[in-house]
Amino acid sequence: MTTFRPIPAPIPGLRWIIVALICIVTCINYIDRSAVGLLFTHFGPEIGVSNEQYAWVGAILLFAYTLSQSVSGRLYDRYGARLGFTVSIVIWCAAAMAHSAIAGFASFAACSFFLGLGEAGNWPGAAKVIAEWFPQSERAIGMAIFNGGASMGAVIAPLLVAGYLDPHFGWRKTFLIVGVLGFFWLAAWLALYQPARTHKRLGADERYYILEGRNQTVTIDEAPTVPQLLRLRQTWGYLLARFLVDPIWWLYVLWLPKYLKDVRHFSLKDIGASAWAPYLAAAVGALFGGWLSGRLIRSGMSVNKARRTAILIAACMMPFGILAAHAHSAYGALACIAIVLFGFQMWVSNVQTLPSDFFPGAAVGSVAGMGGTAAGISSLLFNLCTGWIITHFGYASVLTLAGLLAPIGAIALITVGGPIYRLQPVPDALTTKN
Repeated sequence: MTTFRPIPAPIPGLRWIIVALICIVTCINYIDRSAVGLLFTHFGPEIGVSNEQYAWVGAILLFAYTLSQSVSGRLYDRYGARLGFTVSIVIWCAAAMAHSAIAGFASFAACSFFLGLGEAGNWPGAAKVIAEWFPQSERAIGMAIFNGGASMGAVIAPLLVAGYLDPHFGWRKTFLIVGVLGFFWLAAWLALYQPARTHKRLGADERYYILEGRNQTVTIDEAPTVPQLLRLRQTWGYLLARFLVDPIWWLYVLWLPKYLKDVRHFSLKDIGASAWAPYLAAAVGALFGGWLSGRLIRSGMSVNKARRTAILIAACMMPFGILAAHAHSAYGALACIAIVLFGFQMWVSNVQTLPSDFFPGAAVGSVAGMGGTAAGISSLLFNLCTGWIITHFGYASVLTLAGLLAPIGAIALITVGGPIYRLQPVPDALTTKN
């Protein structure tokens, strides 16, 4: 006797549920990452780690993050986002929980290495999922929602970690609690996620809308090799933009709590009450940047002009860090930093769409991962210099230097990367469109 299984009912707006999941895991990513900087103000003196040693821990984390980006990108391209996120989550959440047992510089550095190794996969993975699930006209807002998760994680972390968990449970149990969050997310991910082309709960109309919009970007089955990608000016423009501008974000993620404590004389409780505000501005900047370029495209502007408009506006906002360095009041400095982070997330929501604007779907994870590697290398170097510069010259010099990076990055992106349009695949390479 033949039995028939009922066809699962479609889930309306499934692509928005998928990007909401990506937003949530990115939020968890940043809670775990921010917990290190926030709790260091508490446990650093307890375990005898100096500012210079903390800079080295940050550099080790960024080294692992850099190493993992390109590897993770190829992993996601080859095996898909379902397995890719599983591997990333297991590594970084286990590492976050292991911070509860650190006893000195060596164990702190080892745990941070594996934290960076796992967390890095989130970014090429998210870029690939959004390229897979969104048409080109909605891709920037999809990236904005994903990047908004980073900002919201940085908003939640001071309130949750410094404001509640650490005072009630201590820093060791706090690491255990924030580390376990990702495993709950992983259960939901494995229950819901499948690629858009084969997802049984994706309605026919939404599938057509996604795939028809994606067909504007030519797809190929086999990913181009790294040497093939590195022969293209578009790849180098993207890599330079990430290399020059990403250290701005890492500067504030790793050093803002220390800055508020050392220069503005905030207690850990004060940091928890105030440090979330710039990241709330960053979340708004991510959504605004994605909305703006998408709105311009829908109004008839070319992808090239729409992306560049949003990118140039954002680049003009990030030099406000120079004003933060010389602000008389702590809250004036925080307001300037809020403008910087608004601009950064507006920038990155559009820059991170470029792999899917330029390249076929089979190359998106690889190019995004290469961009993450470039960003990680520069952030690692900048972070190492930050500890030394702060010790010898103070925070004002670092904030001023960081304020100059975004305009330089925008110029490099436009001059080296050239106009933004889709490249055409040929049997063994990618070529510009005639």
